[in-house]
Amino acid sequence: MFELLEKTLLAGMGAVSLSQKKAEELVQEMKQRFNVTEEEGKAFFDKLQQTAKENQKKLEELAREEVRNACERMGVVTLEEFEKLRKKVQTLEKKLKEQGE
Repeated sequence: MFELLEKTLLAGMGAVSLSQKKAEELVQEMKQRFNVTEEEGKAFFDKLQQTAKENQKKLEELAREEVRNACERMGVVTLEEFEKLRKKVQTLEKKLKEQGE
């Protein structure tokens, strides 16, 4: 029964991560309702935290990728591209200045 509850909760979490306080409250409730031992509760809590961290990293990567794609669609240059252009302009300005002297 504990495994079923664990899988159900983890699946329900999806991309939503629980705050530490909410997770602790959930573990306490599980201990009271399902007679879970301290070790089982701690293991479950650790698994919840790990899953939340993994989901957060996945969400951050998805957000970065979406921003990158949106910038490409709108024709916005990246910082790297901007720096290349800035150096190229500086080089051209320097050459023009040298020819003018």
